[in-house]
Amino acid sequence: MMMANQPYRAQRWERLIAHTAMSGLGFLAAWSLASPTAHSAESLCPEPALQRLETHAVQSGQTLESIAASYNLLPITLLALNPSIGNGALSPGTALRIPPFNGAAVTVPAGQTWQDLATTYGARADVLFEVNGCPPQMPTQVFIPGVSWLIEGSTPSATTGNTVNTPLSTYPLAAAGQVIANYGWQTDPVRNELVFSSGITVETALATAVVAAGSGTVAYVGSDPALGTLIVVNHQQGLQTRYGQVTQPQVSMGDRVQAGQSLAIATPHTEDSSILYFEVRINSSLGWVARDPGDYIPALAVR
Repeated sequence: MMMANQPYRAQRWERLIAHTAMSGLGFLAAWSLASPTAHSAESLCPEPALQRLETHAVQSGQTLESIAASYNLLPITLLALNPSIGNGALSPGTALRIPPFNGAAVTVPAGQTWQDLATTYGARADVLFEVNGCPPQMPTQVFIPGVSWLIEGSTPSATTGNTVNTPLSTYPLAAAGQVIANYGWQTDPVRNELVFSSGITVETALATAVVAAGSGTVAYVGSDPALGTLIVVNHQQGLQTRYGQVTQPQVSMGDRVQAGQSLAIATPHTEDSSILYFEVRINSSLGWVARDPGDYIPALAVR
């Protein structure tokens, strides 16, 4: 019998599916662990992100948005790393600090551990440790990858695990499954890169129904280059759920659905199992930003 959320080492094909999911819909960031510029000769750990900052001199006609796009970053990341441009106005010659991927530098309160930071910012402690160069002692300033906590203007801990008064409360499968690829920053063993997964991949029994995580309106049913057949449902409170790697869709755009209503069938994976790629997103000024599904549906939490 398959138990929910047990640790699981995915096979190569499963990791490829998980990587496809990572690169499909969200803010994908990748950093090569094999890059000679990202390693010291003495250590297998990457060079700390804050030591890999570039400097960009603003040219006439450039905007915050155009500069961010040229580095594959979001404007909010540049604002966080360069507080002197808080109003977004740029003058030619202004020097901007450019990080290797989205995120921001934060000051570490005295006595904090990597696990404390992981809990505060909704990240994994091992990833934070590695992104910051595996230091033997906690630095006074660290780089926190990601953008959700920046966009909200507060840390994700305010909502972590809070399922009260949220329209999302239903497990997205008719049968219990096992999370084989988690949300957030993690090492992709196939590409040997640090990547950000916008959702989770769940393995479940063969031909298991995919169900709505909450009541809402179907916003999209169709094909996605990375996720195959994709169903998107909009919910109250600016929330959205996305169901990728599904077959036999049973709803159409514009349909109203109820929590637990069947949407499709999970994609066959092995002779006796199927998989679902699942995302939760929240509407913001930057569009639909991915959130950890486990913050809304405790049965999907991998801590």
